[in-house]
Amino acid sequence: METARNHFFSDMGVMLVRSLRHITRSMDTIITVCLTPIAMMLLFVYVLGGAIQVDTDNYVNYLLPGILLMAIASGIAYTAFRLFMDMQRGIFERFHSMPIARSSALWGHVLTSLVSNAISVVVIIFVALIMGFRSSAGILSWLAVAGILMLVILALTWVAVIPGLTAKSVDGASAFSYPLIFLPFISSAFVPTESMPSVIRTFAENQPVTAIVNAIRSLLSEQPVGNDIWVALAWCFGITVVAYIFAMRAYKRRAA
Repeated sequence: METARNHFFSDMGVMLVRSLRHITRSMDTIITVCLTPIAMMLLFVYVLGGAIQVDTDNYVNYLLPGILLMAIASGIAYTAFRLFMDMQRGIFERFHSMPIARSSALWGHVLTSLVSNAISVVVIIFVALIMGFRSSAGILSWLAVAGILMLVILALTWVAVIPGLTAKSVDGASAFSYPLIFLPFISSAFVPTESMPSVIRTFAENQPVTAIVNAIRSLLSEQPVGNDIWVALAWCFGITVVAYIFAMRAYKRRAA
């Protein structure tokens, strides 16, 4: 059992290095993922921010959590794209003919998504600092924020795996991310939900982005988090489990 486990982790490490090489050879993917969220942040802070009433004078502080989620939703589209291309080129069939753990190739893509999206998050936070973002959070709060963001990336990555394995075209593999990118607009990411019409407000207050954004925002401002963090974690774990189950079923069908 221990030998099989070590074999799996070593194979997964090899697949991770392979996928990361693809990232380093095409850094334009990370740049593309960052550009749109950064452009949105510039637009909202310097053009629209003065007309939006929030409970802080520094609008970039209010805005940043939603921008980070937009970047993650954009980044996972590339995970689906890379996975789809590997399936189309028969890469997985070649790996399955080798004496390696069958799921290690899939996990290589998942871990690559975690790394590449984490890089995008760091880049956007750096730009936000230049724009005036400031946080009074301590190390534990920052670690909690990092943990939530990694859980979000993991959950959405497993969602991305499903179209990456089942899509019939390149466009179909990445199109699923469009609703996820725009979901923060119907949440507390850009404006307080109190300003929304009742029907939209009900949806906004009960969808995962609002709980995640509120939890991150409270942690960064050293404010009481309340139930938001537990709701955010419940959404992350729930999405991860459900998406993982469907993704593994799709992978087993393709690998059969």
